[in-house]
Amino acid sequence: MSEKKSTIQTVAAVALCAAIGILAQNTTGLQKAAFGRVVVGGPMLALLVSMIACNILPSVSKGFKEGTSFCAKKFLNWGIIATGGTLSFAAIMGTGVKALPLIILNIFIAFAASIWIGRKALKVSDNTAVLVGGGTCICGGTAIATLSRIIKASAEEIAFAMAAIFLFDTLAAFAYPYIISALGFTPGQFAFIAGTAINDTSSVAGAQATYQAIIGDPEFQGALNVKLVRTTMLIFVALAWTLIMSAKAKRTGEAAATDSAFAVVKKTFPMFILVFAAMAALNTMGFFSADGVKMLGKAGKYLFAGALAGVGFKIKFSEVFSKGVKPITLGGITWACVAISSFLFAVLFKGYID
Repeated sequence: MSEKKSTIQTVAAVALCAAIGILAQNTTGLQKAAFGRVVVGGPMLALLVSMIACNILPSVSKGFKEGTSFCAKKFLNWGIIATGGTLSFAAIMGTGVKALPLIILNIFIAFAASIWIGRKALKVSDNTAVLVGGGTCICGGTAIATLSRIIKASAEEIAFAMAAIFLFDTLAAFAYPYIISALGFTPGQFAFIAGTAINDTSSVAGAQATYQAIIGDPEFQGALNVKLVRTTMLIFVALAWTLIMSAKAKRTGEAAATDSAFAVVKKTFPMFILVFAAMAALNTMGFFSADGVKMLGKAGKYLFAGALAGVGFKIKFSEVFSKGVKPITLGGITWACVAISSFLFAVLFKGYID
């Protein structure tokens, strides 16, 4: 194959992934109109579409694979950077600050449960366990996308973690407003539970909208306020895993034993995380306007969807059915641990919440 033809195929693959991402993300508006909420997030839908295409196509060329790999890596980095511009360190001191103890507790519970059970009982890869833990305790697909670049997860591991998070996130978003109302919990308790135990921001928004209708208060924003603080914690979780991976590099020999801590971090540190944190700092200082923050949020979602389209072109259904059961089981167990933690906190510390 000529170099020119291979380049054309690479460009075509990038264009296709971008188109799938744009179309998938644009369906969220249609889903809201039809169902009152987003049922399948744009990135997850893009992943499913490209996986179907991958399994229908008899084969793809080397040039096409290079294009999909470019999207899976570069679109992901750019999406994370754009998302950074929507976060704010100041949010930690905002209206959701009271939920910080529960958010931090759930972060430790999610990672402890996913890594311990993943290793001891289910025997999934360490990367899969980390992605499931991060996706459960922070913000679903965004956390998975961010951590996958830091820990160098494979496309297969990303796909399995995304599937595990999506299934239980959807269940929680639909069920929690009704369960919490039936239990007679207060709006404050709902805010803590929904804001800390539903993964994706769009799912929290959907659950909150349902709860607003149940209590007859369209102004209630408690769950999203808590979720904003929880999403901001992605900055610190990302930095923590960067340090963990740096220490691992030194321990396993990827970094020289004589290297300083700074040298090890420099070798293993993904530079896009630095830009991600800088964008969050700029937003904290008010550098971006409200419209600018919205544009960055939309850009991040489109880029994530395009990146997941690239990932999907690497996944075969046979692998999902043969290897994906354990990651999904792990996702369910980790989700249950976080849910139990949030419900118990809401009951035991009702006076603190309200």
